[in-house]
Amino acid sequence: MWISITDISVKQIDASHLKSPVGPNNQMILNLFQREGRSAFWLTQNKRVYPQYIDTATGKVISRRKWTDQMKSFAQKELDNLPPQKGRFKITIVGWILLLFVVGIFGYITIEAVQAPAKKRQYQQELAKKARVAEGDIYLGKIEVYKEKGNPLGMKLEFGWFKIQKIENDTYYIAKSVEMAKKSQDVKPQSNTKFSETNIAVKPKELEAYYKTFISEDGLTEISLTEKKK
Repeated sequence: MWISITDISVKQIDASHLKSPVGPNNQMILNLFQREGRSAFWLTQNKRVYPQYIDTATGKVISRRKWTDQMKSFAQKELDNLPPQKGRFKITIVGWILLLFVVGIFGYITIEAVQAPAKKRQYQQELAKKARVAEGDIYLGKIEVYKEKGNPLGMKLEFGWFKIQKIENDTYYIAKSVEMAKKSQDVKPQSNTKFSETNIAVKPKELEAYYKTFISEDGLTEISLTEKKK
């Protein structure tokens, strides 16, 4: 971040009565100053006052390590006589914009943190609601019928619509649509109104919000449901 430091003169005092460490004929002034810092976001001025001696002939600051005892004593005396100075701190327009942005971000994070448990509960409730299956529900899905349990050879696969006709304890009686398809993309939306009179008895294997699987007692028939008819 760009920062500039500027020395602001508070008072300048003639120090020609002191012997200059730079040269016997050189004269000096004692400059008492405050230090100001600036950036794009803030401006600050330290209330502390610093002394420095300036060679009047060259305008250069005399290094503190060259100061004589008389120079140190005179500088301290003038500092003690100087009234207390005020410091200041100011936020720029850009700084206010940044500050408001940061406050907004932290406010948003705080609100989200407070609301997170309630949102999580609501989300879990919505998932639990979507995972429930009720009589009369109609779903898009597929049915797999095996000749031998666990053996995919000779398995019959069909895609279509399925209706939950009846639920008794943990047994679901599901009827498939009269018109079924060999591929999922060939399932017709209008075929979700007519269903077989024969129901397939299955038990739930997996009941999730967006995917539900049922399997028959003998393990040869498996029905998977996805999209629910609105």
